[in-house]
Amino acid sequence: MQIKSAFAIVLTLFLTSCIVKKKTTYSKAKTVTVASNEDNILPPPPKRKKRKKENPKADAVVTTAMGFSGTRYRLGGTTKKGMDCSGLIYIALQDNNIAFPRVSHQMADEGKRVKLGAIEKGDLLFFKTSKSGKRVNHVGLVVEVDGKDIRFIHSTSSRGVIVSSLREGFWNHAFVKATRIL
Repeated sequence: MQIKSAFAIVLTLFLTSCIVKKKTTYSKAKTVTVASNEDNILPPPPKRKKRKKENPKADAVVTTAMGFSGTRYRLGGTTKKGMDCSGLIYIALQDNNIAFPRVSHQMADEGKRVKLGAIEKGDLLFFKTSKSGKRVNHVGLVVEVDGKDIRFIHSTSSRGVIVSSLREGFWNHAFVKATRIL
């Protein structure tokens, strides 16, 4: 019994000694200075800017196409009185001295194919909107790329010349390919 009580006393003293707070002294903060001459100073690294490719030709073509916003749809049309999708692209390019086919499926054979992640303003987007059709029958011109949102101008039979997003279900599903001609 004495061994147990002696052990309990030693254990109590040991545990209470761990709780004792030590006195802390604070001194002045030490500062270190390093001398250097001007020859050893490196210039700050250059600031990186996100480079947005400037393409004045694409800007001009897009501006021309946007001038037709709100124009009603007319099959084969190429004027403010009425315009179809390929007519819009044909006129926007023609007004900027770029020769190009008139029909969307022929337009699809021109230019360099572009991956979806590399699409830029001025690129052409091609679609198959007919369930039974086996070839491209619709075209749009990219007017803006904001991250994954690709906006394009085109002429629809229901709403005329409008700007749509490739993220919209119908256009995303009907999308076939993108090409760069500018």
